Parts: sequence; C-alpha cells; structure tokens
Amino acid sequence: MNKACAALKAVETDKAPVVSHVAYISMGSNLGSRSANCAMAVDMMGATDGIRVTGRSKLFSTEPVDYTDQQWFVNGMVRVETLLSPPELLARLKEIERLVGRTASTIRFGPRVLDLDIVLFDDMVMAAENLVIPHPRMHRRRFVLAPFCDIDPEVVHPVLKKSMRELYDALGPDGQAVREYTQ
Repeated sequence: MNKACAALKAVETDKAPVVSHVAYISMGSNLGSRSANCAMAVDMMGATDGIRVTGRSKLFSTEPVDYTDQQWFVNGMVRVETLLSPPELLARLKEIERLVGRTASTIRFGPRVLDLDIVLFDDMVMAAENLVIPHPRMHRRRFVLAPFCDIDPEVVHPVLKKSMRELYDALGPDGQAVREYTQ
C-alpha cells in the first residue's frame, strides 16, 4: 500500500454510521497520465476506511464540454458501498483528488489531473452549499451516462424517474463525442 493510501486509511470519521449505502462516483482526468490518475483514484477509494469498491466501468475518451479548449478527458464510473455520509464521502474524494495532484483552478470546467463527483447516493435527494445529489448535470452529460450505463444501466434517477439507459438514449446522436478509451 502506498503512502497516500495509508494516509487515507488513517483518517477517522466523527461518527461511524451503521448503515451501508451505495454511491456512484464519476471520475475524469485530462492532465498527466489520465488513465493512471483514474486507476490511482479507484485504488485509493478502495483503500479508504468506510469505502468498498463494488464496480467499475471501462474508461471512455470524451470530448470536453463547456470549456472546450483543452485535451480530451478519460472518464469512468465507480460504484461503491460506503458507511460514510455524503459530506464525509465528498471530503474523502476531495482528499484523493489532492493526493493525486489536483490543484485549484480559475477555469470552471477547465483542465484537471482528477475530478471525482458523487452523482448518486442511494436514492437520496439533497442540496447543500457544496454538494447536490443527484448531481445536477448528470442527465445531460454523456461522459457521466456512458460509463454509468457500462456498469448499471437500469439504475433509476431518483428525481427524473428514468433509468441511466433511458437518459443516455434521450441525448440523441448529436453532442459530445464519447468513445471507449484505448491506450
């Protein structure tokens, strides 16, 4: 186990929840060794107390959206079982981003070493200052829905009441280019 994974194991939570939750984490990278950054994130999630990785999509090469003057991303989806609350899970994901090398950026949707987002957490619907579940743009993002469909296409969006496959198919043929990643 590398030092970063050991550091994550050492982090304690204020309270130990007794209920296990299923969460879906979208991951993406377009700086450095993009696929290695994603692989490191999955390893670090699995090495974190209170998180067990139970599924992982293949990786996809995706055209950037919103801020398009940047390298294509490598994106994937990770399913985890967790004993952590959504804010605790978010804190762990932000720590993983930092350990992999992410720094603050002044460009919204700009280049990044690693981006980890909670897109679903059980069938929870919540809105806090720094966390909205389900992720507010997930249903419009091919880079989220293609990997999601790779592991769990029948999961239903708790607000829109449509499966991930239905949401992906509703995007139609135009828009962001997404293809399976090959090294």
